[in-house]
Amino acid sequence: MKQQKIEVCYSPALFPYYENHDAIVVVTDILRASSAIVTAFMNGVEQIIPVGTLEEAKAYKEKGYMVAAERDGIVRDFADFGNSPYNFTPERVDGNQIVYSTTNGTNAIQLASSGHQVLIGAYLNISALAKHIMKEGRDLLVLCAGWKNKFNLEDTLFAGALAEMVLADDRFYTICDATLGAMDLYDAAKADMLGYIEKVAQRHRLKKNRLDDVIGYCHEFDRTELIPVLKEKLLIPLINTK
Repeated sequence: MKQQKIEVCYSPALFPYYENHDAIVVVTDILRASSAIVTAFMNGVEQIIPVGTLEEAKAYKEKGYMVAAERDGIVRDFADFGNSPYNFTPERVDGNQIVYSTTNGTNAIQLASSGHQVLIGAYLNISALAKHIMKEGRDLLVLCAGWKNKFNLEDTLFAGALAEMVLADDRFYTICDATLGAMDLYDAAKADMLGYIEKVAQRHRLKKNRLDDVIGYCHEFDRTELIPVLKEKLLIPLINTK
């Protein structure tokens, strides 16, 4: 029986060393882009256009698109809203197409596009992700968006949680130190995840800007079976997760 490998890339800067055209790449930015993207689709968004630069986002705005754009957690002055999952209410986003640009997450999504399939991962849809990955039977690469190309704890913890779930299927294996380290961190944190998150740098950045009301929500498991997938530069919902 052929086994599929699991790897974790802690930062977009390391992606060239992990790039795998045959892998399912799960991009995660727990605080807050991937959590917000999953929430947007939960609340009826039809498509999200991820763009890397504020200039691109502003150009879309000038063409009449609804735009979510932030840098360092702060919503840009031309944007309709920022990067909080709570921005993406059904009343605001249902049936809409949204252009999306964030400090870390959207660049990671674009980078990951060389993979066989690119999925957006959050605790909100983690079991659906694991189920889909096991069904597909391909290598898994978890790409942590990190913070400005640096390692961060919150994305690494999620990577450890997802790897642990997928490794329950004996068709998967890992000899990747980054994966093992992520799993060890998750094992240390999972009994009191929100207590552990108190030490996370991004948690304090958000608190400084009074944007930390989403911390608990972003660490809730299995609010949905919906999985955003990248198709020709657009994020759309992956329908078949059974």
